Amino acid sequence: MMDTPDNSLTAVMMRLLSGFRVTQLLALAANLGIADLLADGPQTAEELARATATQPDALYRALRALAGVGVFAELDGRRFTLTPLAELLQTTHSDSLRAQVLFQSAEQYRAWADLRHSVTTGAPAFDHVYGAPHFDYLTMHPASSEAFNQAMRVVSRQVAAAVVEAYDFTQADRVVDVGGGQGTLLAAMLRANPALHGALFDLPHVVAGAEPVLRAAGVADRCEIVGGDFFTMAPPEGDLITLHHILHDWDDERSVMILRACAQALRPQAKILVIEAVITPGANAMPTLFLDINMMVMNGGRERTAAEFERLFTAAGLRLTRIIPLRAEASIIEGALNG
Repeated sequence: MMDTPDNSLTAVMMRLLSGFRVTQLLALAANLGIADLLADGPQTAEELARATATQPDALYRALRALAGVGVFAELDGRRFTLTPLAELLQTTHSDSLRAQVLFQSAEQYRAWADLRHSVTTGAPAFDHVYGAPHFDYLTMHPASSEAFNQAMRVVSRQVAAAVVEAYDFTQADRVVDVGGGQGTLLAAMLRANPALHGALFDLPHVVAGAEPVLRAAGVADRCEIVGGDFFTMAPPEGDLITLHHILHDWDDERSVMILRACAQALRPQAKILVIEAVITPGANAMPTLFLDINMMVMNGGRERTAAEFERLFTAAGLRLTRIIPLRAEASIIEGALNG
């Protein structure tokens, strides 16, 4: 007789409560590279333990628990094999989430453990736990910065395909990606639009890793790389400026400052594209609502409704012209200069 899941309120609550256990089991598998080791076929727990310098029985028990939630499958003889979920932990998978697992299970995980600090004070728990704002911390810790950049490249790849599919870039000559990280989104926009030129603008230590990304995409000759801080200088001039998951890192006051700096760089008739989630009513909003709490914990930022974006634009001397939903749990919030 097949077991049926217990859907009592107690059981549902206990499954929700166990989320932290799944997170750390995924982090273990990602750190040990288990999915990569299984790329050529099933292996026993003992074989995997030898390859990862772990204790065989302890590793078996961890993998058995992951198999219980559909990550890996257990075969006879304490052997394990990949499942579609486990394949997403492979380094070379086209939709790999390994970098996301590593990033979210490290400093972010510890910051979330102090969620009460954010709810009590309104200030980022990250600062309280680590003694420095998140982006300052990344500047001081290169390994954490690289983990963050790799995770953001995953997000950027997902969003980039949706952006170039949904937006008409043919009216623009030069696009400036503000806070564009190492250029994943900008590379996608330039690759899809051969007549388009671009500029990448982000902190110097971030854009230092951009050239290989742009070169690999075949667009380096059409792209200028500029290191700078949008709180202290205006970005390069362009007739299209993109801000991909930037404003949600900041409170309203600093978000308006960023938009004003971008407005200074807009050519006449230019557009600004804010690419972020938009909070909408209904059950489908849950990923955005979780992301909203993450921004509160990590940076003191927030996700916003359409009305809240419109207020930001107005305060920065811009007008919101339209919102284009994307298939990647984000939207393009388009704006232009007043007048």
